[in-house]
Amino acid sequence: MTQQEVRWTADRVLALAPDSASRKAGSKLGVAGAWSGTGRSREGTVWGVCGGSGGVPYRTVVDTSAPPGAPGPPYECGCPSRKSPCAHALGLLLLRSAGEAAVPVGPAPDWAEKWIARRQGRTEEKGEVGAAGPGAGPADPEAARRRAERRAERITAGATELEQRLADLLRSGLASAEQAGYGLWEETAARMVDAQAPGLAARVRELGSIPGSGPDWPVRLLAECALLHLLDQGWLHRERLPDALAATVRSRVGLTTRPAGPPLRDHWVVLAQHDTPDPKLTTRRIWLHGTASGRTALLLSYGPAGRAPDLALPVGLALDAELSAYPGTGRRRAALGEQFAPPAPTTARPPGLTTTEAAALYGASLRDDPWQESVPVTLDDVIPTPDGASWQLADADADTALPLTPAAAARPGLWRLVALSGGAPLKVFGECGHRGFTPLTAWPTGPGEAVRL
Repeated sequence: MTQQEVRWTADRVLALAPDSASRKAGSKLGVAGAWSGTGRSREGTVWGVCGGSGGVPYRTVVDTSAPPGAPGPPYECGCPSRKSPCAHALGLLLLRSAGEAAVPVGPAPDWAEKWIARRQGRTEEKGEVGAAGPGAGPADPEAARRRAERRAERITAGATELEQRLADLLRSGLASAEQAGYGLWEETAARMVDAQAPGLAARVRELGSIPGSGPDWPVRLLAECALLHLLDQGWLHRERLPDALAATVRSRVGLTTRPAGPPLRDHWVVLAQHDTPDPKLTTRRIWLHGTASGRTALLLSYGPAGRAPDLALPVGLALDAELSAYPGTGRRRAALGEQFAPPAPTTARPPGLTTTEAAALYGASLRDDPWQESVPVTLDDVIPTPDGASWQLADADADTALPLTPAAAARPGLWRLVALSGGAPLKVFGECGHRGFTPLTAWPTGPGEAVRL
């Protein structure tokens, strides 16, 4: 059977990354300047040469004909990385996703042709598509199980070391954290990266920004150390946890997961879309509300530095589509499946809560996922009002309010919210957490379109 090339979008490529470090490294290599001798076949193989450390170039070849349901494309790379896929494979796929002109069709060099021939021979003999070469490893369940076990062992060693470092910090006193400086935290974070636990590494780096950051920094540092200790213990005793909570722990540690369970079809109202830029990566968060199911779901999309993520949905419209949820307690992330119609205007709005109910909802959600920063919330009949040097959303019919987060109070969207309100109540969607409320979208009372903040 003749292979056909499958379109790999940047979002789909970045979803393959085994951790955030690989995602960032792959994004950096997803530009033409990083490659030479690039080309592709009409059947779906793409190749290129990337400069490596010590002046040794790395030859990379990827088969992009894997079907949409496959876990990832087979590839081979000359780099020594033990991660799968490696950053070079991700970068080459990102370059190919930029369009037809990014990687031209042409004859394969000898080294790529040999890989293609070996791969075709194995496919014909085994009747299956497997990963080829040392970069990808064998595509069989037993090999995948062994790789997962080895990574789990490394994470366990990293979590055990981190527990010892937290104990040393508490024994010596929190004041020692300010004296040690950021280097201590960065070195600890690097150890967690070596242990293939990027989630632990990210939390350690956050700890490093707390000492000396304000008069109450010891209290905040102690609270964050407690949460990190809880995550460590969750990983070390994950076999004792309920399945959903164990899945949350694996995700928080940094293990990638796939959507689980049957897809849910609904008319999904696009509640909000906002980007978080990074020097090497842009993360897009899209919140959806199912009009029939009442479910709130989060779509994550990634784009290389300087380029917006591929997935974009207009706020306020409704999408007839299927979503598949990721495993984990209290986690709302989902994957977008088949779309049955383009986004269309809708008068549907999500049901709202009072500010008191919103705070209680966040508190209750911490029982399922103690590490989450915020939850999606729609507030009904709230008015933006000044609160000293900041702002808050006050209930129109009660003497309660939610403070805005410092970041939200500094955004231009605050003034759009104030202007839209004009002192009248609004329906506002946003994220509610321990730092306050971040408004993302608002609707005026009565008829009117959603306003992105």
